[in-house]
Amino acid sequence: MRRGPATYNAAMVWPPEVSRRQVLEGALASCGPRLWPALLRGSGAEPSASTAPRLEFASALEAAEAIRRRRISSVELTRLVLERIDRCNPSLNAIVNLLRGEALAVARAADELLARGGARGRFHGVPITVKESFEIRGVPATVGLEELRGRLPAQDADAVARLRSAGAIVLGNTNVPVRLADWQSDNPIYGRTSNPWDLARTPGGSSGGSAAALAAGLGYLSMGSDIGGSIRIPAHFTGVYGHKTTIGVISRTGHIPPLPATGPQPPNDLAVLGPMARSARDLAAALEVVGGPPAEDALAYRWTLPPARRDRLASYRIGYVLDDVHCPVVPAVKDVLARAVDALGKAGVELAEGWPPGVDVEAQYRTYRYLLWEATPPAGEDTEALRSAATRTDDSLESLRARALTDPIARVTEVRAARLRHRAAWQRYFGEHDAFLMPAAFVAAFPHDARPMAARRLATPEGQRAYDDLLFWIGFASMTGLPATTAPVGLTREGLPVGIQIVGPYLEDATPIDVAARMADVVGGFERPPAYGGSGS
Repeated sequence: MRRGPATYNAAMVWPPEVSRRQVLEGALASCGPRLWPALLRGSGAEPSASTAPRLEFASALEAAEAIRRRRISSVELTRLVLERIDRCNPSLNAIVNLLRGEALAVARAADELLARGGARGRFHGVPITVKESFEIRGVPATVGLEELRGRLPAQDADAVARLRSAGAIVLGNTNVPVRLADWQSDNPIYGRTSNPWDLARTPGGSSGGSAAALAAGLGYLSMGSDIGGSIRIPAHFTGVYGHKTTIGVISRTGHIPPLPATGPQPPNDLAVLGPMARSARDLAAALEVVGGPPAEDALAYRWTLPPARRDRLASYRIGYVLDDVHCPVVPAVKDVLARAVDALGKAGVELAEGWPPGVDVEAQYRTYRYLLWEATPPAGEDTEALRSAATRTDDSLESLRARALTDPIARVTEVRAARLRHRAAWQRYFGEHDAFLMPAAFVAAFPHDARPMAARRLATPEGQRAYDDLLFWIGFASMTGLPATTAPVGLTREGLPVGIQIVGPYLEDATPIDVAARMADVVGGFERPPAYGGSGS
C-alpha cells in the first residue's frame, strides 16, 4: 500500500499572464480549523475570526464567494487545502494522485484574472477533486487495474473539462475499488481508503475516496459515479451530500468504464455520473456546470436543469418508506431516519407513508438485479455452468443472475421494456407527490473486510446479512433512471453518519436536491468528523 498520493505535474490549463506573487507560507498544525487565523495573518485576506474557521469546511459556493469578495485568494485557499491534505490524507488515503504544482499555478492564474476584473465561472478559484475513474489529462486513471497503471490520458473527461471551464481547480483524484465494483475503496495500486468518522470502517465505494476527502475537508467539491449506489452509499457512510443524476444527464465521455481503447460502446441503462459535496446547493450548481450531452450531440440539442417544484419546504408533498421485509433496516439507522421524517412533518411537509401504488417492490428489485448483471458481466465465468443454472425454474437470485448473463437479446429487450413500465409507475406517483424518501442503505458504515466479496457478511443485531443486500434500497432509482439525492440527517448512537435517500421525478433533478437543501434547516446538514475538525478535535 502506498503511504501517500503520487504527485503529477500535468500541463497547466490556464497559463498565468503576469509574474507570480509571493503568497502565504504558513502551515496547518492539525486537521482541525484552529489554525486558520495564524495562516491568514499577513496574507492580505480579511476574514473575520468567525469567517476564517468556517471556510475550512465551507461549501464550494461559499468558498467561491469568499474569493470573489477578496476575503481570501485562490492561492491562499489552495495552499490551505494542500497543507490539510499533507496532514490529514495519510490516515485516510482518500486522494491518490495530487496535482500540487498545477493546482497552485492555476490558482495564481485565477487570482490574476480576478485582479483584472475577470472570472471563469461559478467555481472560480475553488479547489476540488474528482474520482479516479474520470480521466484527467496526464494523470493516471486506472480504476485499480494493474494493466492501466502506466496509461496517462491525453485529455480531460467531459465533466472535468466543464468544471475547469467554470473556474474549479482540480487538486487530484480520489481512490476507488477495482473496476468500481465494491462498497469499499481498496485496490492493489493505491491501497485502502478509510472513513474519517472511524478509520476502522469503510467510507463506501466506489466513490469512497471522494466522500472521505469531502468529509475530512480535503477539497470543496468532488465528482463521482453511480450504478450500484456508488455515490449514495459513500455519502450515507460519511455524512456528505451526493446526487445520482437522471440517466443520461451528464456526458460519460472520458469516464471508465468502458475501458480505454475499447471503442464506442452502447449507452449503459444504469450508470450515471454525479456531484458530491458538503452542501446540497453545491450539488445543483455543479450539475448546472457539468450537465449536458457530449460535444457531438450538443451540435443539435442542449440540456437545462428544470427548477425545483416548490419554493419552500412546507409546500412539498413527500412519500416515504423507512423499512421493508425484503431488506430490513437496522434500528440504529432506522431511528435516525424516523426522527428526520418526524421533523419534516413538524415543519409542515405533507407526508404519505407507504410504497407508491403500482410499485411492485420485488419485481422492481429483480429487474434491477437482472439489468445490473447484464450490464456488468464478469470476466472468465464458466459459460456451461451459467447455462445450466439458467435452466433452473426456481426464483433464486442465482438463477436470475445466470439468465441475465446468458439470455438472448430478445429476452434482455423484454426486461428493458419492463424497466420503462416500472419508471412509469413512479412517474404516476410523482403526478401527485414531489419526492419519495427511503434509506440509502440498511446499515451504517461497516468495518473494513478484505475477504473475497462472496465470503463477506454484514453484522446486524438480528444476525449476519448478505453483502449484496446493499443493492436493495439504491436499486429503485438506478433501475428506473430517476434522480436521487442522499442527504445527511444525523448520527447513530455509535456516532456514525446516516443519510436519507430522496428520489425525485424523471429529469427533475433540482427537486430532490432542493428537498435535501431545505431539510438541512430542520434536521441539520453536514457535520465535521471529530478527528478531522469537528467538535472535540
